[in-house]
Formats: sequence, C-alpha cells, structure tokens
Amino acid sequence: MSPRNGRPPSKDPKIHETRIRMSDNDLLKLEYCCKHTGLTKTDVIRKGIDEVYKQLKR
Repeated sequence: MSPRNGRPPSKDPKIHETRIRMSDNDLLKLEYCCKHTGLTKTDVIRKGIDEVYKQLKR
C-alpha cells in the first residue's frame, strides 16, 4: 500500500468563507498594513478580529 499524499489535516481547519465589500479607502489601509507587516490580507483581517474580540472580553 502506498503512503498517503497531500497535506496533513489542519488542527484548525478553515472551512467557512466570508465575502466583504470595502471602500477604496479601506482597501488602501489593508494593503498598507500588508505591505508594512509582510502579512497577507487574511492574516491582517484575522488579527483585527482577534483585537476586537480581546477588547470585548475585557
């Protein structure tokens, strides 16, 4: 029997998808953040969600 190919399963699978509409100004801010942090758009958005969540949990 041959070994399984492909990536191993994630501990935190990303199975949900959300689309958002952004203004030109919001998109410029997001791209600025990405350029200066080296993070992807997804990572910047996730960090933003985490920050708001932390503030609400205080």
